[in-house]
Amino acid sequence: MENNSEKKNTRLAVVVLAAGKGKRMNSGVPKVLHEICGRPLIGYVLEATRALGAGEVVVVVGNGAEEVERVAGEGCRYARQAEQKGTGHAVMVALEEMDARFEEVLVLAGDAPFVTAETLQRLVEARRERQAAASVMTAELPDPGGYGRIVRTPDGEIKSIVEEADATGEERATSEVNSCTYVFDRATLEREARALTTDNAQGEYYLTDVIENFTALGQSVVAVRGAREEALGVNSRSQLAVAGRVMRARINDSLMAGGVELVDPCNTYIDYDIEIGRDTVVMPMVFMTGATTVGRGCHVGPCSSINDSIVGDGCDIQFSVVDGCELSTGATVGPFSRLRPGCELGQDSKAGSFVEMKKTTLGRRGKVPHLSYMGDAQIGEDANIGAGSVTCNYDGENKHPTTIGARAFIGSDTMLLAPVDIGDDAVTGAGSVISEDVPDGALGIERSRQKIISDYDRKKKGKTP
Repeated sequence: MENNSEKKNTRLAVVVLAAGKGKRMNSGVPKVLHEICGRPLIGYVLEATRALGAGEVVVVVGNGAEEVERVAGEGCRYARQAEQKGTGHAVMVALEEMDARFEEVLVLAGDAPFVTAETLQRLVEARRERQAAASVMTAELPDPGGYGRIVRTPDGEIKSIVEEADATGEERATSEVNSCTYVFDRATLEREARALTTDNAQGEYYLTDVIENFTALGQSVVAVRGAREEALGVNSRSQLAVAGRVMRARINDSLMAGGVELVDPCNTYIDYDIEIGRDTVVMPMVFMTGATTVGRGCHVGPCSSINDSIVGDGCDIQFSVVDGCELSTGATVGPFSRLRPGCELGQDSKAGSFVEMKKTTLGRRGKVPHLSYMGDAQIGEDANIGAGSVTCNYDGENKHPTTIGARAFIGSDTMLLAPVDIGDDAVTGAGSVISEDVPDGALGIERSRQKIISDYDRKKKGKTP
């Protein structure tokens, strides 16, 4: 949202309803803290509201209050709803906490991740233009089950909002629903909120009842049509899954519009805020999570997972797990590699098939082509690690480092007993157990001399020539 919008909203306060337990979630986690695409539900809501530049954001908390406050952060004020008595009661609690200077109030649910700042701004402006008591975001749903219905007068004005449990058959037949997102004139809201009762099917204070009170007094209520997905809330695990699919589609569409090729978007799982460069190709069954960025012209997947990692331009990752790592330009990983936290792969380096690395730096053009474990290691540029090599970094109590110099060649099946240093241009013989440092340019070899026993098979069977 541009700065001029922020200036216009300095008299606006926001109330986010986040006190509910979410019984249908059947979870010990507060409902608004359940995640889709790597972010809690309330995180999406707060991002949209903060883009408005409102003067204050008040989050109503109750169930799991401390957890919700920790996630929502210090940029909000918090109002405790000790006993959940409905949305009307929650707003009354918020108004008590709110600074008196704010003249209008935006109210929305903390479990509605798809509402956009643009729609919220339209809601604010619609109320101001009409000088209405309230504006309400509505949506048309093909299956409105579970939502409150919008009841209109014969001339098309909003008359009331009826919760589904209290609706008549005729009212339930309407497909226009309440999205639970409103902007109120504060003084009018405070007056009518005090008049709310619990005379309804749920025995709660419904915030929606103030709408009918407004219209009964001749005050106008403005409807603003939002996108269908903006009305989606999350009240169950199945709805959480639906929300995840919708958010993934939104993320993937944005990436493709930015020049990223997703071969099968329906089977690609990329979290919110992940950045991917233009002309990168992402194959099916790729998961990108956490604070991950991927550069331009990369090829990722199929069947790979990247978490909390930085991937440079032109990298190739296949059938592998990359977690907490940094890959420089042109690095290749896989197939079937696992890079654990703390790994850094230099330009044009390679961690090949069935390679595991942990807290290891691999220099430019360095290669660990296959079937090796490198842990707590520093590997120089142009070094080559033969198949089956292992840094034996753990003595049962402590981890120890291994250093392998530039252009070193580690023979296949070498065991490097850390702490140990292999110098620049040094070589280890295949099958060696290296427990002492190998100087620059030297050969380190440690293995039993081969012995040939002639006619062994006949002797074993008790036969003579």
